[in-house]
Amino acid sequence: MEGSPTLGKRKEPEEESSVTETGDNQEEQSSNKRPKESQQNLEDVKVNSNQETLSNRRNLARTCVHEVAVPAGYSSTKDESIHGTLSNPVYNGAMAKTYPFRLDPFQQVSVSCLERNESILVSAHTSAGKTAVAEYAIAMAFRDKQRVLYTSPLKALSNQKYRELSQEFKDVGLMTGDVTLSPNASCLVMTTEILRGMLYRGSEVLKEVAWVIFDEIHYMKDRERGVVWEESIIFLPPAIKMVFLSATMSNATEFAEWICNIHKQPCHVVYTDFRPTPLQHYVFPMGGNGLYLVVDENERFREDNFLKLQDTFAKQKQIAGHKTANGKSSGRIAKGGSASGGSDIYKIVKMIMERTFQPVIVFSFSRRECEQHAMSMSKLDFNTQEEKDTVEHVFRNAILCLNEEDRELPAIELMLPLLQRGIAVHHSGLLPVIKELVELLFQEGLVKALFATETFAMGLNMPAKTVVFTAVKKWDGDSHRYIGSGEYIQMSGRAGRRGKDERGICIIMIDEQMEMGTIKDMVLGKPAPLVSTFRLSYYSILNLMSRAEGQFTAEHVIRNSFHQFQYEKALPDIGKRVSKLEEEAATLDASGEAEVAEYHKLKLDIAQLEKKMMSEITRPERVLYFLLPGRLVKVREGGTDWGWGVVVNVVKKPSAGSGILPSRGGAYIVDTLLQCSPCLSENNSRPKPCPPRPGEKGEMHVVPVQLPLISALSKLRISIPSDLRPVEARESILLALEELGTRFPQGFPKLNPVKDMSIEDAEIVDLVKQIEELERKLYAHPLHKSHEVDQIKCFQRKAEVNHEIQLLKAKMRDSQLQKFRDELKNRSRVLKKLGHIDADSVVQLKGRAACLIDTGDELLVTELMFNGTFNDLDHHQIAALSSCFIPGDKSSEQIQLRTELARPLQQLQDSARRIAEIQHECKLDINVEEYVESTVRPYLMDVIYCWSKGANFSEVIQMTDIFEGSIIRSARRLDEFLNQLRAAANAVGEATLESKFGAASESLRRGIMFANSLYL
Repeated sequence: MEGSPTLGKRKEPEEESSVTETGDNQEEQSSNKRPKESQQNLEDVKVNSNQETLSNRRNLARTCVHEVAVPAGYSSTKDESIHGTLSNPVYNGAMAKTYPFRLDPFQQVSVSCLERNESILVSAHTSAGKTAVAEYAIAMAFRDKQRVLYTSPLKALSNQKYRELSQEFKDVGLMTGDVTLSPNASCLVMTTEILRGMLYRGSEVLKEVAWVIFDEIHYMKDRERGVVWEESIIFLPPAIKMVFLSATMSNATEFAEWICNIHKQPCHVVYTDFRPTPLQHYVFPMGGNGLYLVVDENERFREDNFLKLQDTFAKQKQIAGHKTANGKSSGRIAKGGSASGGSDIYKIVKMIMERTFQPVIVFSFSRRECEQHAMSMSKLDFNTQEEKDTVEHVFRNAILCLNEEDRELPAIELMLPLLQRGIAVHHSGLLPVIKELVELLFQEGLVKALFATETFAMGLNMPAKTVVFTAVKKWDGDSHRYIGSGEYIQMSGRAGRRGKDERGICIIMIDEQMEMGTIKDMVLGKPAPLVSTFRLSYYSILNLMSRAEGQFTAEHVIRNSFHQFQYEKALPDIGKRVSKLEEEAATLDASGEAEVAEYHKLKLDIAQLEKKMMSEITRPERVLYFLLPGRLVKVREGGTDWGWGVVVNVVKKPSAGSGILPSRGGAYIVDTLLQCSPCLSENNSRPKPCPPRPGEKGEMHVVPVQLPLISALSKLRISIPSDLRPVEARESILLALEELGTRFPQGFPKLNPVKDMSIEDAEIVDLVKQIEELERKLYAHPLHKSHEVDQIKCFQRKAEVNHEIQLLKAKMRDSQLQKFRDELKNRSRVLKKLGHIDADSVVQLKGRAACLIDTGDELLVTELMFNGTFNDLDHHQIAALSSCFIPGDKSSEQIQLRTELARPLQQLQDSARRIAEIQHECKLDINVEEYVESTVRPYLMDVIYCWSKGANFSEVIQMTDIFEGSIIRSARRLDEFLNQLRAAANAVGEATLESKFGAASESLRRGIMFANSLYL
């Protein structure tokens, strides 16, 4: 590929002097001492923090990887005596900023790259110190009299960052959708959406900017908003250099290559896995009373402890079964930590406080659960009287920004007693003032136990000593799944405060047996790669079409997207694979291919008919009589053929929960001796069995099999020993099966459903006849001889190879570029039909309005502006109707609207349906009803209408089950949206509408809904 970057790679080890400076190497050796007990009762759990100075030993392993992507033909003009080389940057000049601590290797390398005036991606764990790099870039801009932009993914983060940077640099401004402070400052903090808007409008500010810092760049994989980052990066002028800060990601180099490719400038990657504070990961089985160290501070998985943990679940099951048998409840722990889960969390938090492992963050994946857990701590109090007084003082000062009536809201009044005891809740549904107050108190050490959702793990560095996970599964909108290693890294990264804790502690609560691999992948898994979620929006297309200079077109954006870059990078590998397969296909002998195909088809037809017949035969009333101990049965699970096994016993289960695979008829379990792969029984006391691989010597194990998985019954029965526990007893059966195999080379004789099982059902009689007829043909076929086996295998492999070649070639043909071009063509067709652009793709009046709207659905809202819907409404109705465009929480309550809102809502839904139908006609993949449902969200119409008309907050929160914080967040986005509508009305000369949108915005901006952030 033209201009493809070249890579230089090196490791930066920490100088060893940093270890010897402490002059104490005895500590180093003590780190090898292992705790004797794997399980520790909650009363005496110790995290070996005082036995050794761990940081001494770990400094040796402190490394960072530096790589650089360089455009083809690029040569550096830097003075090597000051700046080093591209592949080995060092800086020997005067520093733009000094630090009160010694920089880590990754920070030193990063500063050297910045001083070379080259873009850089810093990928490191939470709390590793990425902010120090960003601050250095800001200090350089100040030194060189240039401007710098700092972008963050969330308004709340922007506010926090503004506060932090203002204390350090003074000349700092803030621009989010709802707040603008000092817009002419040298350092501007903003959300990424604001930056994209500035780039689209060609803002003058950008002419003075030298650096743009993208914080939390891994947000680029966000399904909804990721495209904002991609577009902003593509549009930035090449003279501006970029600093990307990211959590660890596995394809950092690929991202740097993309930057180098589109901006034709070097881009460095500084990557470190180093954790300033190492972590210990414990598992707590719910309903139990002990902690198990599963991963130690050296990232070693403790298999012995994991197996002991598994045993506790087996014991719990026995106890539960015993209780159930006696007619008592089984005491099964409810998911999510209710029932005994609540008391478990109480137990853990109490232990943490007694052992001074606080502060602790307890992560839950449900906002309601966070609140329930916090309320269940009523008996615990972690603050001294002096701390309680400080909390009250800070609390009273914080709520001064609210008016009298809002200070008495239950959500505010109930929080003080909790905060005074050192307990707090943090989630997106809280009132912003409370959320920020909790953050400030947590930073000051006045909150000892924080119950939070995963949003707390994003952004500003607020670490604790201990992190607790109340669950390992979360609902992601589609299913309940285990949390990924990337999510676990992000949240567990909050454990361990640099300079304060020897190590951080993570406690994972689990309420069911987990596979060893699952927990290993979660705790020790690789960080997720950054994958593009690029998409085309009408907002982007219209903005690109309306840009006068025309250097950026939609085609240009598609071609330069990270999505296209990643796709093209994979193509050469696909091409190589196709060539390899084609070579293999050419070597495969295809003689007698038609004959082989005919034989293969006979076998497939017989298998399908047998499958159909077996589904009838394996009904309990028909088959149980024949499933006597010693009977040979064939087992098949989906695509896995287990081969022949021996029936040991048949048991009736109360539910279909066990066996290899849940399925119908699963109430009966056939304990069957089957050949299993030996490798699994070595590393787990209770293996998940799997059949042996070809050529592997299997071991016989009793496996619970559900009736529908039996694919054949043999006439043969063999005698089995009464005790199958000794290995020799099971081996003797394996030998017996092998001997039978030599006696019946054509396969074991099967029970005939009609003759042997006396089944007279007409359908089964017919199936038996069809199978017998096909088998006669199969046995008479010339290929039904053992020496032709190789030819059959050769044919099957050739068929597989040809199929794979077709799939890969289809993938290559289906160019992403072409796919996006087709989509662009279809979307342009929609814009023409709706009157946004003319036949020559020149943006019309309607399109100019849509260019200014990126908060709601731009097509639908401009339709309402131009079809007169807004003209017939007053500004209160306009505010209520506009709230339908704001994405937010769904209400589970039935929506009953007053007539002055029901009619406009109907008009909105009709317009949405019409737009969806036009898009469908223009060949866009859109489901009309889904589009209407996802675009029109009437859950807050009543709330906004009443608020706009002057109701107070305590009245409107009674009207919905949506969290107070979510209402406020939606109202602020709505205000932003109304301001965009006002600008759009102004752009098309609609003065009446402009004033209506202004009045609607004004009617919202009061009270607690728009109280100032405590950070500002």
